[in-house]
Amino acid sequence: MLRTLTAAAAAATALLACAAPAAAQDPAPPSGSWSFAFGAGTDNRSKDASKSDGDAYVWGEAEWESASGLFYAGPGLQTIKSSSGSELELAVGAGLRPEVAGFDLDLNLTHKYQVDAAPGYDDGAWEVTADVKRSIGPASGRLRLQHSPDGTGSTEAWTWVEARLGWDFTDKLSASASLGRREQDNSVDYTGWNAGLTYALTRNLEAELRYHATDANVPGEQYADALVAGISVAF
Repeated sequence: MLRTLTAAAAAATALLACAAPAAAQDPAPPSGSWSFAFGAGTDNRSKDASKSDGDAYVWGEAEWESASGLFYAGPGLQTIKSSSGSELELAVGAGLRPEVAGFDLDLNLTHKYQVDAAPGYDDGAWEVTADVKRSIGPASGRLRLQHSPDGTGSTEAWTWVEARLGWDFTDKLSASASLGRREQDNSVDYTGWNAGLTYALTRNLEAELRYHATDANVPGEQYADALVAGISVAF
């Protein structure tokens, strides 16, 4: 695990060092600007299933956004615990954020790769994500569709559909709940849900407490119910 955390820290440092000159410019130049986020949590949950087998994890990402706000791209990393033996996942993606008829859209293409996976293991996958979002006063909603034509490992094509509702109680405290369904070829189909609170400790520091659950009847921590705490910093 120490080797994994060291590799993750090195990758995060490299990403930050490469992009820091662009981030230092204020206001944003015509070519766009960089932002960064790092965090940690008691469990790495994605689509309500654990990617770290119930263990704590760290993550980081850098994002370049065009001056118009329409285009964005960037790399990311997170620690995992995969059946491939990998403990670090790298990602790079790009997307568009247009506004159509009062709705905010987010269309993204990302490639994910598991570092040091066992020989012969399918360690990479492409994912397409489409979000439709709308906020009215303190209320917000999002519909998400994700698809991969070929997942990692023995998992082949999969699709995730999710609906999320949120509410801002104050400018610091918000709550949200999501319900989703994942259909997978050569793997487990399940329904997952989560609900939690997010609190802004400062302008850049945020804490979250969220409960995740699935209906997958599979032994182990991957699909087990869990209360997950996390903290993140963005700048």
